[in-house]
Amino acid sequence: MANQAWDAPWKIQNELKRWLVYPWVRVLFAANRIPWHSGWRFYGIPIIQKHRRSWMSFGPGLGLRSSARSNPLAPNHPVILCTWQAGSYLEVGSNFAMTGGTLCAFERITIGDNVAVGANTSILDTDFHPIVREERRDQPAGGQTAPVVIGHDVFVGMNCLILKGVTIGDGSVVGAGSVVTKDVPPGVIVAGNPARIVQEL
Repeated sequence: MANQAWDAPWKIQNELKRWLVYPWVRVLFAANRIPWHSGWRFYGIPIIQKHRRSWMSFGPGLGLRSSARSNPLAPNHPVILCTWQAGSYLEVGSNFAMTGGTLCAFERITIGDNVAVGANTSILDTDFHPIVREERRDQPAGGQTAPVVIGHDVFVGMNCLILKGVTIGDGSVVGAGSVVTKDVPPGVIVAGNPARIVQEL
């Protein structure tokens, strides 16, 4: 412990801050009626935007980094967890880790176990706004929606965008800066905008 404090003092600071925010995060999750599980770790306080008639659940081992000092990739905002409307569903498995990103479900986002999401990535199941200009005037928040499914053991790099209707198969990797608009099969690496398969694992 002494060597760690000498060689990497910021890690000790992060752990101390983690314990300081713990009671506040417990209250935040309880106020939003989100079931609490074991092994959760929070570096900074996430933002929760939960519709009262929606559902959020997270498995054991959840780790969220919302503080800019908690990671050398410097999250540019706290982790945002959002279920936008009545009936929205956000279900995340065990050992999920995310740094300064966004999970926003209008309809449904389902994430498996052992998924890691790099800094400042957004996972959205909606376009938010319609593409057709007349529709935007009449219904500004009436964008198309489709569920997002992310399998087990997936790694998503930093600064990615995963859009509506996408399924990412077990064990796949999404390269940093990618925009995922189509399904990703299991066991591959995808990268680019739009993301394409660059390697099989």
